[in-house]
Amino acid sequence: METISIYCTPMARDELRPIIKLRSTAGTGYTYVTRKNRRNDPDRLTLRKYDPVVGRHVDFREER
Repeated sequence: METISIYCTPMARDELRPIIKLRSTAGTGYTYVTRKNRRNDPDRLTLRKYDPVVGRHVDFREER
């Protein structure tokens, strides 16, 4: 009996859409985890989202 081994290469979507952390600029340490499209957003991402520690919407910046 012959054994066939298959090696999986990383999928193209993982290279194009990496998982990133968005950290609150309010200094609370709260983070969101999301994916971003490198082709559309090559620079660091900044989104305005809700920070439950502060209790209001603040800017969240991409952390590398």
